[in-house]
Amino acid sequence: AVIGGGDAAIEEALYLTKLVKKVYIIHRRDKLRATPILQKNAFDNPKIEFIWNTTVESINGEKKVENLTLKNKINDKISELNVSAIFIYVGTKPNTIFLKDTSLELDDIGYIITDNHFLTNIKGVYAIGDVRSGAVKQIVVAAGEGASAAIEAMKYLEGSEYVPRIGY
Repeated sequence: AVIGGGDAAIEEALYLTKLVKKVYIIHRRDKLRATPILQKNAFDNPKIEFIWNTTVESINGEKKVENLTLKNKINDKISELNVSAIFIYVGTKPNTIFLKDTSLELDDIGYIITDNHFLTNIKGVYAIGDVRSGAVKQIVVAAGEGASAAIEAMKYLEGSEYVPRIGY
């Protein structure tokens, strides 16, 4: 089950259809917020089933996820859905509130804006991973970005002149 209706939720659901027989998308509204092309791809995928106007009341299981308790927002009906995994993609916010009143450039949501080499608007300050605007929110991506940013920072500390590249 994937919970959410935005781009990240729909992208995840579409990816999961390559690995499993069935993906449920549980959304609290009656329509998605994802871009039209992602919506079309999801609606056209026979492995995806939508559960509209519904919230998750609880995730249940002994040692692993076994089912979800769902609540329909229209009629307050409670039901259970047997699933073996759950992916939550609802309104994530970056943990950057401590940067709010600094000169570090953030996007409208609070993610740190960087160029393609992880440099922020402050020379010598780099950002990687889930706090970076536009970044894929996966641990393996953050690890790779960390290695790349470390190389860029090393160049900076050694005095190599940084020349901004495409994308900033």
